[in-house]
Amino acid sequence: MKFGIDRLLAEPALRKPLEGRRVALVAHPASVTLDLTHSLDALIAAGIQVTAAFGPQHGIKGDKQDNMVETADETDPRYGIPVFSLYGEVRRPTGQMMSAADVFLFDLQDLGCRIYTFCTTLLYLLEEAARHGKSVWVLDRPNPAGRPVEGTLLLPGQESFVGAGPMPMRHGLTMGEMGHWFVRHFGLDVDYRVIEMHDWLPEAGPGFGWPDDRIWINPSPNAANLNMARAYAGTVMLEGTTLSEGRGTTRPLEVLFGAPDVDAGAVLAETHRVAPEWLGGSAVRECWFTPTFHKHAGELCNALMIHAEGAFYDHAAFRPWRLQALAFKAIRRLYPDYPIWRDFPYEYEFDRLAIDVINGGPGLREWVDDRAGEPGDLEALASPDEAHWREEVADLLLY
Repeated sequence: MKFGIDRLLAEPALRKPLEGRRVALVAHPASVTLDLTHSLDALIAAGIQVTAAFGPQHGIKGDKQDNMVETADETDPRYGIPVFSLYGEVRRPTGQMMSAADVFLFDLQDLGCRIYTFCTTLLYLLEEAARHGKSVWVLDRPNPAGRPVEGTLLLPGQESFVGAGPMPMRHGLTMGEMGHWFVRHFGLDVDYRVIEMHDWLPEAGPGFGWPDDRIWINPSPNAANLNMARAYAGTVMLEGTTLSEGRGTTRPLEVLFGAPDVDAGAVLAETHRVAPEWLGGSAVRECWFTPTFHKHAGELCNALMIHAEGAFYDHAAFRPWRLQALAFKAIRRLYPDYPIWRDFPYEYEFDRLAIDVINGGPGLREWVDDRAGEPGDLEALASPDEAHWREEVADLLLY
């Protein structure tokens, strides 16, 4: 198969419209070709007039470890072109930044989750391109989480940098397809194009979204492997809690939680009692870790590790958003007064609890905290939203 960048480089007809035009590239460390050449180097070697580059959250080098760690603008030492940060002084490209090019190539590997901020970066780029008369091309890449859809839709008024619009947590789209949805949903008058992949088979095993012939390169520091990408639509919610998501360990965002004062074995038993059907599609095992930094640094934490991989993985059955919600519910039932929810500024949102920012509304948190709340109640919130989203985007699927 070929990713969008590989097709652009291999097919002169695709590159023809770029002749005589200034080109900017939005990229990160996973923006590489089949032979692992970075897209910036490959485009310039192909004779494309690249006049600027842009880096998203975590930077074009992918060196910024945590959320709300900003990246400064710089000049590329090899090519002498400006490298603008879209996670520094601004999140939205300025007029000066937009003046640096005529066509903006967006080549970011995504994780298929609304909260992963590359979605919002694409929306902001499309909006500014519409405002300034620029073109945006997405060089499409796989959604490693595949086509499954899960979670409640973001509610009106809950938009943020981790919530670009009314989509569910696990959206099932590629970035190229998401761009089409943005253009339609927000009524954008923009010159938009997708360089499609060849032969991406999102329902084919064992990758179910991630092709067997491609190695994994971290698109952000804590996205270390395919297991993380599959689990992320659930485990990312830990960022809005006092529970560790495994930052400061070698397997971040692959755990249902870690804490020094919670019995993980008891929580696992409670999840089996409350909603065993939500544990399908993966293996969950008790483990221990001591984070070297971040939450509970230097403290021994009892934890539950997710293995959505190998023989344990069932693509159709695995539902990480429900699985994570179930872990929260089990903790709440075993420890009624445990301070699960972390009250701190999250992605520059100061007036809402982080868990509500992450979920695009208070529904999940309220279900967890409702002592009478049953699995069917959360199912009743999520299932209609999931069905609505599948129907809404059905005509936008390119593969």
